[in-house]
Amino acid sequence: MLILRLIAVLVAIGIGASLFAFVFTRDQRYLLLGWRLFRYAVIVALVFLALLLVERVFVPLV
Repeated sequence: MLILRLIAVLVAIGIGASLFAFVFTRDQRYLLLGWRLFRYAVIVALVFLALLLVERVFVPLV
C-alpha cells in the first residue's frame, strides 16, 4: 500500500510539473503529457479498486 501511495504522489507531481511547464512554455506536448498521465492514473486506480471489490466478494466464499 505504501508503494501505491508513493506512485500516486509521483504521478501527481508529474501532472503538476507538466502543467507548470505548459503555463510557462505554451508547448502543447506538456499539456498532452499531463492529460496522458492523468488518464493512465485513473485507469490504474479503477483497476485496483475493481480488484479490491472482487477480493471482497470472493474471499468470504473460500
